[in-house]
Amino acid sequence: MFKVLITDDEETIVRGIKSLVPWERYGCVVAGEAYDGISGMAQVRAINPDILFCDIRMPGMDGLSMLAGLRSEYPAMQTTIITGYREFEYARKAISLGVCRYLLKPSKIEEIEEALQAMTVKLKENAGETEDSPPAVDSLVVRSALSYLKQHCTEKLSLQDVADHVYVSQWHLSKLLKKHTGENFLDLLQNCRVDLAKQLLKNPALRVSDVAEKTGFSDATHFSKVFKKVTGQSALAFRNTPGQEGR
Repeated sequence: MFKVLITDDEETIVRGIKSLVPWERYGCVVAGEAYDGISGMAQVRAINPDILFCDIRMPGMDGLSMLAGLRSEYPAMQTTIITGYREFEYARKAISLGVCRYLLKPSKIEEIEEALQAMTVKLKENAGETEDSPPAVDSLVVRSALSYLKQHCTEKLSLQDVADHVYVSQWHLSKLLKKHTGENFLDLLQNCRVDLAKQLLKNPALRVSDVAEKTGFSDATHFSKVFKKVTGQSALAFRNTPGQEGR
């Protein structure tokens, strides 16, 4: 039996789909239901469903980023979107991320069953195969993660924080970052902070301890150690080296 997860912030829609679809006819069983994006992602990880019916316009959730994350981490899972969001470009992007069907509310039961049949056929066709996520999807997840890291590198930032932002697990994001950049999360974070520190060191009014604080390091000693490790010279030597203005 294929496991199905239904996620929508409208409880009546979840219960309606669950009760009206003849799941056994398609070799399926509803293994879980959720009413917001956060619990929906938690259910995906707990259940590892074969099929997902999901609204991607739920409060506090970036639907396209969530789709990219799901597609990257669970490439075999088949997804149908049921939403009231009618913008064509949004639908096009969703489909480009591997969505099987994009249905508009209110959806007819016939449309839902057709989507279910299409997804089960796809699952049967791919049975026994080891699927990889599309490179373009993985690249999108990595770009989003690096962008978020750059914007928040001065904060107390963890791998989990970034993974939550791009809707994947810590383990999956760590693997993607290493594959696409050749570096781990801590190195990327430190490099980002050091790049910012190089810019701040051009200001002679700022002490090294000030720069350390502004770039998210716990103390000046740790900052100095990391800065020298990354650049090969101390922060003061870097500041006093001629020509730093253009670097």
